[in-house]
Amino acid sequence: MKGFLKLGRVAGINLEVHWTFALLLIWAGFIEFQNSGDWERVAINQGFIMVLMACVVMHELGHALTARQFKIKTRKIILLPIGGVATLDKMPEKPGQELLVALAGPAVNVVIAFLLYLVIPMQSYFNFDNVVVEELLYEPSFQNFLFYLFVANIMLVVFNLIPAFPMDGGRVLRALLSFRLGRVQATGIAAAIGQALAILFFVLGFFVNPFLILIAFFIFFGAYGENEMVKRNSLLKGHLVKEATLTQITVLHPEQTVQEVIDVLLASNEKDFVVANNDRIMGIVTQKNIIKHAQNPSLRVQEIMDQDFKVVDEALEITKVLDLIGKEKKKFFPVTRNEKLIGAIDMGNISEFILLKSVSWNQNHNL
Repeated sequence: MKGFLKLGRVAGINLEVHWTFALLLIWAGFIEFQNSGDWERVAINQGFIMVLMACVVMHELGHALTARQFKIKTRKIILLPIGGVATLDKMPEKPGQELLVALAGPAVNVVIAFLLYLVIPMQSYFNFDNVVVEELLYEPSFQNFLFYLFVANIMLVVFNLIPAFPMDGGRVLRALLSFRLGRVQATGIAAAIGQALAILFFVLGFFVNPFLILIAFFIFFGAYGENEMVKRNSLLKGHLVKEATLTQITVLHPEQTVQEVIDVLLASNEKDFVVANNDRIMGIVTQKNIIKHAQNPSLRVQEIMDQDFKVVDEALEITKVLDLIGKEKKKFFPVTRNEKLIGAIDMGNISEFILLKSVSWNQNHNL
């Protein structure tokens, strides 16, 4: 993906880092050199960030491997300047499972902190002589490196358990609320609390740490997006593909030309097309394909069509199509009944279906 560097795989999960992470290293190194003028301290500072990021990766693996126990896959773990993100295919809908997945990440940091506690002479840092402690903490030693790592892991636990949905603490809150209120209402409450805390983080960011501003944006829009997704899935629950299928579609023949497709494109509202021959689906042609080859109108459809496509059955739940859109990064699918083409479904028609259902739902609940 653009902007990301692949670092490899951990436990079968892709590990990627965003290019802005380099800015964090540069900024932290600059601040340290400006404060101390000591290249040794700069090197230790950079090493500390890298080791702390390894702890963040283990934190995200905690989420991912726990989710795997509930048959939920994790596509990748992404490292960002503000932390890490495990991109699970979905969060468990059962409150007990979500609670375990949400707590698994902070639990890893608790274990790391406990192991560090066992090897660090903690009594040295709780001396009542402030001057002695300050001098001890300033010394660039391996013991201090471990102590700061201990403190950082404790801070990761505390910060991640703030009930700011969709952070871990917010997910814990949603899971606990879901036991009594149901997932939709619980998500709405957790999202509202998360967005309120995001506004607080945004304000504090101007006075405390500018990274809080980035975190505020992540929380605010993340909470909004997930709340909308949960409401959408609730509206679509039980509804099948056949209810939102586009049946009045133009089916292209592989021997047709790009110019013929352009003519259809301009004469109708259709943007994407199914390509078939003798009832056999051979591919799809998207608006992007057409625009890309518009300068070669004599090309045949079979030369530009996408042959890597998924077909969905009319009896499939619409929510499964949304899952496919997320996984396949495609928004147009041929629809079949008994393996015969009957139409197509795309994100636009699903959105219209959701809109109509939401209007109907609001009317029924306002009566």
